[in-house]
Amino acid sequence: MEGGWPAGGGFLLYLTVNLLLPGKGDTFTINCSGFDQHGVDPAAFQAVFDRKAFRPVVNDSIPTRVNISFTLSAILEVNAQLQLLTSFLWMNLMWDNAFISWNPEECASINKLTVSAENLWLPDIFIVESMDVDRAPPGLTVFVSSEGQMTYDRPVRVTSICNLDIFYFPFDQQNCTFTFSSFLYTVDSMLLGMDKEVWEITDTSRNLIQTQGEWELLGINKATPKMLVGSNLYDQIMFYVAIRRRPSLYIINLLVPSGFLVAIDALSFYLPAESETRAPFKITLLLGYNVFLLMMNDLLPATGTPLISVYFALCLSLMVISLLETIFIIHLSHMATTQPPPMPWWLHSLLLNCASPRKCCTTAPGKGNKGFGLTLTHLHGMKKPVELVEKVPGTRGTGLNGCPGSTRVQQEDEAQKQHLVDLWVQFSHMMDTLLFRLYLLFTATSIITVIVLWNT
Repeated sequence: MEGGWPAGGGFLLYLTVNLLLPGKGDTFTINCSGFDQHGVDPAAFQAVFDRKAFRPVVNDSIPTRVNISFTLSAILEVNAQLQLLTSFLWMNLMWDNAFISWNPEECASINKLTVSAENLWLPDIFIVESMDVDRAPPGLTVFVSSEGQMTYDRPVRVTSICNLDIFYFPFDQQNCTFTFSSFLYTVDSMLLGMDKEVWEITDTSRNLIQTQGEWELLGINKATPKMLVGSNLYDQIMFYVAIRRRPSLYIINLLVPSGFLVAIDALSFYLPAESETRAPFKITLLLGYNVFLLMMNDLLPATGTPLISVYFALCLSLMVISLLETIFIIHLSHMATTQPPPMPWWLHSLLLNCASPRKCCTTAPGKGNKGFGLTLTHLHGMKKPVELVEKVPGTRGTGLNGCPGSTRVQQEDEAQKQHLVDLWVQFSHMMDTLLFRLYLLFTATSIITVIVLWNT
């Protein structure tokens, strides 16, 4: 060999690789003829492969700069009970290898090669929040440029810790972190950086994300804190990943059926309060609502008390209160057919304050029904006061004997009973009105809350 060219015929190209170890320099040449026809000879890089245990720098005091970026391609699972986020990332690492360089013009215009990752030095970058072993597939390669720039891409399934707040479920947003750091090298040996802007990572992740299920990516931000462990200082890059749950599934399967059941229960107030069919109707709705909650329990978070659970508890409470109110009204109706009890003074005062003066004024027995707007016959199964009086022993005979005083007393008793019955009927309808308005207020508040949470 003379002048760097082999003796004999044929045009041969040579690849020059500089291997520089701390305090030592070494240069060797590799015959790269045939690279453009038969591919790269693995033996050409054997000297580099033998030095993969050493950090590839000219001077050991110079730290290796590793540029980190990633693409979030899938959000696989968000486990609120274990506070874990499972995602799929494409990690990208870039650094310079001072051991490798060549002139493309002298090597068949080869500018970039792919080399098996297991034969080269790789930075020990890991995700601090990761709770699982690295599941990157074997057999990955590294792109090596003629200037010695290394590009290492690898897919990884990450199960990481994430502080999940499910109070606003299913309208919740979660902020999880991916902290990239070195396990062995401190800031004296390795510095972390980025060759992409955060907005580029965010846009790429949104375009490539494969899951169209429960979660969507809102944005990614970054911070560059340092981690001090004892006397060792490590460089870090922390990415804040904001994700939001798509609530459509839960609105259709949880909120809409629940709202329909509550609306039907509210419409049941248009049935007569003393009707025999109203109480069984409300019991059926209550049982149906409990069955609905049992069937949809798997869609709710296993831990915590989200706002939707409070909503379901309020719906169930309203339905129970409505049923109890119906039972109470039926009980009042039964008492009115026998012997209406006297109304407490505070309750009578409440009726006077809540009702209009026209309805609360005492009127003549013949005009009393017009004043209250209700008659005794509105109560199901109730008999008229005259019929009640006729069944009292001795009253009919006394009336037939023509005793004027006895007839006047009977009329006064009938008028007093009629007045008490009218008061209790008015009280029952006032309870119905108040509870119905409470239903309307609750429904309107629920709808407004859902709209606000959905839009924000």
